[in-house]
Amino acid sequence: MSSATRDPRRYLPLLLAALTMIGPFSIDAIFPGFPDIGRDFQVSAVGLQQLLSVYLMAYAVMSLFHGALSDAYGRKPVIVIAMAIYTAASIGAALAPSFAVLLGCRVLQGLSGGAGIVVGRAVVRDTMQGEEAQRMMSKVMMIFGIAPAIAPIVGAWLLGIDGWRGIFWALSAFTVALTLAVGYLLVESHPEERRTVFRPKPLLAGYGRIVRDRPFWPLAIAGSINFSGLFLYVASAPHLIRDLLHLGADGFPWLFVPVVTGMVTGAFVSGRVAGRVSAMRTVGWGYMAMLSSCALNLLLAVVLDAPRVPWSTLPLALYGLGVQLAFPTLTLLLLDRFPDQRGGVSSVQAFGSLAFTALVAGVLSPALSGNMLDLALGSTAMCLIGLGAWTWYTRIERRRVARATAVAVTSVPSQVERNEPG
Repeated sequence: MSSATRDPRRYLPLLLAALTMIGPFSIDAIFPGFPDIGRDFQVSAVGLQQLLSVYLMAYAVMSLFHGALSDAYGRKPVIVIAMAIYTAASIGAALAPSFAVLLGCRVLQGLSGGAGIVVGRAVVRDTMQGEEAQRMMSKVMMIFGIAPAIAPIVGAWLLGIDGWRGIFWALSAFTVALTLAVGYLLVESHPEERRTVFRPKPLLAGYGRIVRDRPFWPLAIAGSINFSGLFLYVASAPHLIRDLLHLGADGFPWLFVPVVTGMVTGAFVSGRVAGRVSAMRTVGWGYMAMLSSCALNLLLAVVLDAPRVPWSTLPLALYGLGVQLAFPTLTLLLLDRFPDQRGGVSSVQAFGSLAFTALVAGVLSPALSGNMLDLALGSTAMCLIGLGAWTWYTRIERRRVARATAVAVTSVPSQVERNEPG
């Protein structure tokens, strides 16, 4: 069966899940190798944290272009080329003779690693609608949610084989296989007749149209900052595991297993309630779970004389559940603001989200990871900002519905009058 006649949805969950796993593996798999990288290149803990921030900043900047490129040249070519570049960057990192070269390769990884998740969201919306799209997004995020738990375990295992360089060799092997799979199995979902022109002026004009849309902002803020409240703990993992919980390289599952369990459960529930429960209620459930997690984290940080497992990390399962309950709905609401520009919307949203996670990794994590109370306060603050943004969006929607209803009611008498015989 040729790619033109193959069902575009047949391999989509598996391919998109694998593509979105690149991000967590690029971040979490290298955590166990931080001490060895620091020792080999004589780099401090703050310097090592830049392996995350430069990756995320490059990821954020390029995410502005992945979607627009896919709108102009098609979804499939953009993903295949990006994965090939990521493979070359991973090989360069494995062979890096200095920390500066390693940082440069991390920048290249960031520039290419986001294509899968940014363009993948547009592929889902190209091929599916309504509750079917929500179920697909939930399936992808459920599979994707497993990656943060697996990544540090795989990273620790690879340390015993070829040290920290083996982690990057494994990433390169994974993306070689993924590039081949995408090239063969992914069906192009954005035909030529629907493509836009990739030029700076229309690109900037399109982004301007997006950012001038008032409901875009609360949806983008809520979707971005919800995960950042959880990512604060993920970015602080090396310090949290080794210095606060006093565990070794095999201790990362104590943090990541609760996080991933919650995320997978939330994605599963989101998929099950698609079409049965309103978007407002689904997102509301998500915030209830996140706020409950924040309250438990604050309580345990105050009550416990010292951080300990599993209590200090177990509440993060609730936060992960809440993030994944809300995320598919928030993403689809955002993409549906501009049906003819989904790649661009996904790019702008991804840029904002990743820019903030880079800030979390490079600034907030080093500042707040000294104790569990500061981490809990930082996470709670971000959750409350997200809740405020969602409340802002619901008020905008209520006003829009009220105006539409008023217009409909006032237009009925005039229509009746026009239809009356003279």
